[in-house]
Amino acid sequence: MRLSTRGRFAINAMIDLALRDRANPVPLADLAQRHHISLSYLEQVFAKLRQHGLVDSTRGPGGGYTLGFRGDAITVADIVTAIEGDTDDRDLTRDGEPGAPDMTHDLWDALHSTLVAYMKTISLRSLAAEQRAKGFEVVERKPVKKGVFAKLKPEPVRTNAPNSVFALGQAWSAAR
Repeated sequence: MRLSTRGRFAINAMIDLALRDRANPVPLADLAQRHHISLSYLEQVFAKLRQHGLVDSTRGPGGGYTLGFRGDAITVADIVTAIEGDTDDRDLTRDGEPGAPDMTHDLWDALHSTLVAYMKTISLRSLAAEQRAKGFEVVERKPVKKGVFAKLKPEPVRTNAPNSVFALGQAWSAAR
């Protein structure tokens, strides 16, 4: 398992979703803006998260991403595994020579299994709770109202002007 910047961005974005879990779906454009991440990069990350069932997507206006069906049970290990894969990329030979064993292979195996076991103990909910304890407040974006609104009813025109020549003459003589 590799720990990369992509994994870190994925964890940050998932914490953001967990903090906004009760609200509407979160658009990727908002996530990209808040975390200063490229939108196309986030789309790649969320495609992998969606494939693993960690997030659900909603299309259309007002759409975005929410935590997947396993929202309460998502761990950091789940996120990193979804992004980086579960492959073991360690080179078991020294200097590319076939048959030359890496003498630290057992050490790296032990470190890897310890790291994975630790990441399985950290839940996404606990990370979100830590952020709330630090004083993080969710600022919801006001929904933009688009579409057709009801027509305004015109007010009847009420004039004070005379409606005939005779009324005009009477108003003019009364004013004198």
